[in-house]
Amino acid sequence: MGDPETQPIMMRLKSDLFDVMLAATAGGLDEVELDWDRRPALGVVMAAAGYPMNPRKGDAIRGLPKETPEAVVFHAGTAAQDGGTVTTGGRVLCVTALGDTVKVAQQNAYEVLRGIEFDGAQFRRDIGHRAIRN
Repeated sequence: MGDPETQPIMMRLKSDLFDVMLAATAGGLDEVELDWDRRPALGVVMAAAGYPMNPRKGDAIRGLPKETPEAVVFHAGTAAQDGGTVTTGGRVLCVTALGDTVKVAQQNAYEVLRGIEFDGAQFRRDIGHRAIRN
């Protein structure tokens, strides 16, 4: 689905994705009306130490929040290990949030992101700045 660009789109999709995919496989996609949340969504990727050339693996991830209707942490480069979650390299997580404006979506995403920790975590601090400026 195009990680991480698809993840903010998925936050806005209110229709059941399974039903949409089922209709697509049955040739009935033209009969499906998608229901969208009209609020902006924004996603911030958290990458592993050494990304993109030599991403480190095996760092324990702490502070993963529970999913809420306003924010979802999509896992990309993670694995379950010894009762916890560890990095498996590259783009590790995409912290995605909704808001009434792009600025609020940005604030919500970074607020969730601040609670997540793993050694060497890196992320951009300017996601959404062009949309907010305009």
